[in-house]
Amino acid sequence: MKTPVKNSRRKFIGVLATGATAGLSAFSSPLMVGDKMDTKVLHEADAWFDGVKGEQRVVYDAPEPHAGFPFIWSWVFYQTNNQTGLSDNEMTAMVVLRHNAIPFALNDQLWEKYPLGEMFNIVDNNTGAPSQRNPFFIPQEGDYPMPGIDGIKQLHSRGAMFCVCDMALTVYSGMAAQQLEMDPEEAKADWSRGVLPEVQIVPSGVWALSRAHQKNCAYIYAGG
Repeated sequence: MKTPVKNSRRKFIGVLATGATAGLSAFSSPLMVGDKMDTKVLHEADAWFDGVKGEQRVVYDAPEPHAGFPFIWSWVFYQTNNQTGLSDNEMTAMVVLRHNAIPFALNDQLWEKYPLGEMFNIVDNNTGAPSQRNPFFIPQEGDYPMPGIDGIKQLHSRGAMFCVCDMALTVYSGMAAQQLEMDPEEAKADWSRGVLPEVQIVPSGVWALSRAHQKNCAYIYAGG
């Protein structure tokens, strides 16, 4: 008999509470076997880095949700550089979503299906309950501590770049599949399909941070 979904989710949350290290030691998946990377992911990620431009370049390392500050600081970067005379085309802010911040790379349908707010302890500021949507894609009133801050969609239109760690997508979707008695390959495919079009999948977050350094992006830790 299958474990009820509610109990499975509770078990999954317990796994997440132990942290990624414990999760990795407890979890194995055929998706992580072998020494060859998905060439499509690699080639698309390499090409994506060609979009870094401008005189001012920064990469925000976002391994934790941190109340949306990776996006707040990206907006501040654009606003203050505009005020000192640079146009959006003369700068690049990049956000690398990895570890526990990966839900912000995913669409609302996945937040509802799994549910990601509960799994990653991300609270809706308007209700005090686990968020059932991605609050920083197109933010609503109350999502940010003050109005007027751009979300992922608007920042992307200004030239900001967002990427998400494929390793974390594999591990966490596999953990979800294990606890919810799903096929891990099906869950990983579901999560990959649910990545926002404004976000690029990269082999890993640390891989992306290294490439950002090669592109002369100043490093800022945005994990809280």
